[in-house]
Amino acid sequence: MRQLRGQERDITGNRQTSWAFADAFVAEDEALHWARDRAREAGLRSVSAGTGAALRLLAAAADAKVVAEIGTGTGVSGIHLLRGMRPDGVLTTVDTEPEMQQFARQAFREAGFTGNRARFIPGRALDVLPRLADGGYDLVFCDGDRLECLDYLAESLRLLRPGGLVCFEGVFANGRTVDSAAQPTEVLRVRELLRTVRESTVLQSSLLPVGDGLLCAVKRG
Repeated sequence: MRQLRGQERDITGNRQTSWAFADAFVAEDEALHWARDRAREAGLRSVSAGTGAALRLLAAAADAKVVAEIGTGTGVSGIHLLRGMRPDGVLTTVDTEPEMQQFARQAFREAGFTGNRARFIPGRALDVLPRLADGGYDLVFCDGDRLECLDYLAESLRLLRPGGLVCFEGVFANGRTVDSAAQPTEVLRVRELLRTVRESTVLQSSLLPVGDGLLCAVKRG
């Protein structure tokens, strides 16, 4: 990534406070707190409240009916997505940890969603995604292995309808993405993802400063 300069480096205390306020702007209920507690107990990282609120907003703006999620976790992001989707929408969520998906099932029930609102598929995302329908999805949310993020992008472009959205969580990598020090391969992959999305002629993109960074892009028609 290019080096930041001038005002881009001037992250003041006031701005940090504003970001913290924005991230906590939408209150979360007991179902989300329950799912977060299960993630914490399992040593998993959940999307921030601000990231969840952004996902809910994006799903609503897209009038999303069919959504794919890479990385179920304990259901925090899934609850936010489902709350933004149409009442008849279905979330297909993929994770390598079936036991975590069981927590997500319970979290979805606690949030008031019936069993037919979510389809849980255990397995590695790059084994599952090729089985999903071309052009059949309104939104794809990627919160999986950073080493595979470019492959997730390629699959998402195939899965999305024209005008559909792809979102990647965690692209700041706790500040390492813009750190000039030597970084591990997963961070280099994220940098490549950011360049690829920004330079793509088929995507209209934005990088939202919520949580640990939410990269969003619309597939052009």
